[in-house]
Amino acid sequence: MNRTIDFTTITACGECCVGCQKKITGLCKGCIEADGYVPEWAASGRCKIHECARKHNVQFCGICDEFPCEQLPSVIHWNPDIVEHLTTLAEKYRLK
Repeated sequence: MNRTIDFTTITACGECCVGCQKKITGLCKGCIEADGYVPEWAASGRCKIHECARKHNVQFCGICDEFPCEQLPSVIHWNPDIVEHLTTLAEKYRLK
């Protein structure tokens, strides 16, 4: 099955907020819509991943010229397979 990805919904860290319960219930606007200022990161300000992607003028980390950077695994600590995930996402992005 060939599933098309709507890359306008892909966040800087390679996730998608569509269907997220926090977004559905209004607890969070979503990283893209809130320009990285989301409740999860309220204590530290803007999401560092989102901020970095915007600084490098890319939609998500996988298509950055500096990908994979040294800081990626420590910044996106919740996904131990982040480099592989973003690599696969970038390959699909380039095929669109």
